[in-house]
Amino acid sequence: MVSSHSTPPPRPLGPARRALLRGSLALPAALAVPGAFGAPAQALPGRPSAPFGVQAGDVTGGSAVVWTRADRPARMVVETSATESFRASRRWTGPLLGPDTDFTGRVRLRGLPPGRQVYYRVHLSDPDDPRRSGRPVPGTFRTAPAGRRHGVRFVWSGDVAGQGWGINPDLDGFTIFEEMRRLDPDFFLHSGDTVYADNPIAPVVALPDGTRWRNVTTEAKSKVAETLEEFRGNFRYNLLDAHLRRFNAQVPVVAQWDDHEVTNNWYPGEILTDERYREKRVDVLAARARRAFAEYFPVGTLTPGDPDGRVYRAVRHGPLLDVFVLDLRTHRNPNSPNRQADERQGLLGAHQLAWLKRELAASRAVWKVIASDLPIGLVVADGATDFEAVAQGDPGVPLGRELQFADLLRFVKRRGVTGTVWLTADVHHTSAQHYHPSRAAFTDFAPFWEFVTGPLHAGGFPAVPLDGTFGPARPFVKAPTAANVPPSQGGQFYGQVDIDGDSGELTVRLREQGGAVLFTKVLQPGRVGQ
Repeated sequence: MVSSHSTPPPRPLGPARRALLRGSLALPAALAVPGAFGAPAQALPGRPSAPFGVQAGDVTGGSAVVWTRADRPARMVVETSATESFRASRRWTGPLLGPDTDFTGRVRLRGLPPGRQVYYRVHLSDPDDPRRSGRPVPGTFRTAPAGRRHGVRFVWSGDVAGQGWGINPDLDGFTIFEEMRRLDPDFFLHSGDTVYADNPIAPVVALPDGTRWRNVTTEAKSKVAETLEEFRGNFRYNLLDAHLRRFNAQVPVVAQWDDHEVTNNWYPGEILTDERYREKRVDVLAARARRAFAEYFPVGTLTPGDPDGRVYRAVRHGPLLDVFVLDLRTHRNPNSPNRQADERQGLLGAHQLAWLKRELAASRAVWKVIASDLPIGLVVADGATDFEAVAQGDPGVPLGRELQFADLLRFVKRRGVTGTVWLTADVHHTSAQHYHPSRAAFTDFAPFWEFVTGPLHAGGFPAVPLDGTFGPARPFVKAPTAANVPPSQGGQFYGQVDIDGDSGELTVRLREQGGAVLFTKVLQPGRVGQ
């Protein structure tokens, strides 16, 4: 079903959320200019502040993780309340923020009431004099409901500041985040490429029509990231955007990573030939990038500096929804022609595959969203002969990485797991794929849908071909006809998912920046073959 008039009305907002919509969380104007930040000074006068705002993540029915970054050493304390007045509140003492974590910190909140609006504010105080505190920085989020009455809404997309298209002051920066914020979603699923550590940002980019694209620039974005400080600087760069900071203060994130948090199409053990890099060992770069990712996102399973922290995880959102966040980077095999007849490692690795099977079989949620950082049936090449994702263009029986996904799809069918929907980004256009065994070379699976969207703020690219192994049909696609189309010329997309509490229906809307709904699909709970 294709529609441009199927957007539900905005949700009613309480006073605190109305304050957020008025922009009360706007940060100092100094952050809107190039080079306005660097390593925090250790002996600045005044009180600690949080110039990059706050954000919450991995919110469930009773827990959340709250994040901030201080401008100097500080003690982090989070105060929560059921009301914006904070007349009755609870305080959570957090860590001492210092250089070991780039002055970032997180506090895990537990024992929260389900299905409620939670108001929070982050206090930063001088570690040597707790009386010297900065102005509290506010935020809010909704915990997952205990029942079905309220339903669920979330948005998803990926790819921010890619291909050299950074924060353009002439276009008011990342305005797509403001557009998503006004939908008032329960959370945002960030499907990877949260930063582009391998894509420097130049002050000016010449466009084919003779005009110029201007970028806010920083030292960390002047080259490919290799050092830990350079990776950290990529995350700080995106947070210079006021729209993103305001979005973060209202909409909790479920963050996933893909390749550009490290470098394009990377895999463990790879040795780079790219002349821009002095450090050629991808494992070294990935360890630094993983630490920066853990420092700058409120991911419940990750602790900065902990090599055993997992990116893949399940985020429970009440009886209607479980989100299974995959990591198709850390555990993958090398990119290759991808036609081997026996493949056990694949993209997931053995442990992650076993985990996903257990979690899907145990889930009692009506809908099981599998958040994949790569699509299943879209052919994503890596050079002339190798492949980056699952498919390799051979429409026959599963080969290479397809074997692992065939195993997973067979398991889902034979265990009677219902309500699986695949969401992804990565390819810089938007489309909907329906997979059915009647069209497939591999037939031992139940039909399912995969929805692709993005980028949020990066170059748009043409659609890629489908691989027939799992029988995909593509009833909708919208993509540029040229490569690396700048955000100023369109091609920026995100998705919206609404789950109705009464009927259990799941509605997917593929949206284009500007608000237009391009494609709508309504799925019924518990039904096979939709």
